[in-house]
Amino acid sequence: MKTAIENELTNYRNKFSNKIYCDENNDTDILMDIFCISPALKRENKQYWGRELGTLWEHIIQIVFKNAVPDLYKPAIKIKKDEPCDLIVGSYAIDTKYRVGSGDSGTLKKFKQYGPLLSSMGYKPVMLFLREDNLSNAINACKKGGWIIYTGEQTFNFVKEISGVDIKSLLLTYANKYSMH
Repeated sequence: MKTAIENELTNYRNKFSNKIYCDENNDTDILMDIFCISPALKRENKQYWGRELGTLWEHIIQIVFKNAVPDLYKPAIKIKKDEPCDLIVGSYAIDTKYRVGSGDSGTLKKFKQYGPLLSSMGYKPVMLFLREDNLSNAINACKKGGWIIYTGEQTFNFVKEISGVDIKSLLLTYANKYSMH
């Protein structure tokens, strides 16, 4: 598992290094620290960084559960072109989010639809947010849709409880090791 995570971090460092960068938030997070991404750099293209760090977060969570509890792990559920969650672990349908900052109606509509859909399939819908600076309207929409929400430290605790992996401590060992500079 450690090698798979290191490979994923290396791939993203290389991807970030090749990126040309075409409201003030000075918060950092564990993934930003790994790659030495400053808040100023991230602000230059918030959408890009949010999307890429979100995909990395999803991959890391999948790697952890797939390796730590392979008997409980299943890949994402796909319904036509939609994926109402990123992975299944036991009775949990888990969707990973780096952060939710969009309150657009399409995003909120999907959050509200997918929770009941997953519940009707016998799963407990769970969202694992890495960051805590999420848009409250979007979080409330998720909750109204039946999602169990974990953010920041709560997310790390949930992952540890289910997988036995202290992902926060593991990721902290990579701080500044995949710098793009």
